[in-house]
Amino acid sequence: MEILLTDRAVKWFEDELALESGDSLRFFGKTYGKTEVHEGFSVGISVEHPDADLLGKTVLNGVTYYAGAEDDWFFSRYDLVVDYDEKKDEPIYHFNSNE
Repeated sequence: MEILLTDRAVKWFEDELALESGDSLRFFGKTYGKTEVHEGFSVGISVEHPDADLLGKTVLNGVTYYAGAEDDWFFSRYDLVVDYDEKKDEPIYHFNSNE
C-alpha cells in the first residue's frame, strides 16, 4: 500500500492539526460514512505514533503519515491518495487499485 498526499493536503494537516516534524498521523477505517470503494465506512485520522506493523507510510516535512496492519481490511488492494477539497475545507480521500 502506498500513501500519497498532495501539497495542499499536507498543508491542511500541518495547519489544522499543528503537525510538526517528528509527529505521526494515522489513517484508519471507521464505521459510518462512505468512500469511493466502501459503503458504511469512512477514513478516520488520529495523531499517534505507529506500532511496528505498518501497511504503508510516507514521510513529508518530517511528519509520518501511515496506516497500521490492523486496518488491512479497509486498505487491502488499494493505495490511498489524500487531496484537499477547497469547497469543504477538508481532506478528500481517493482509493486507487494496486492489483
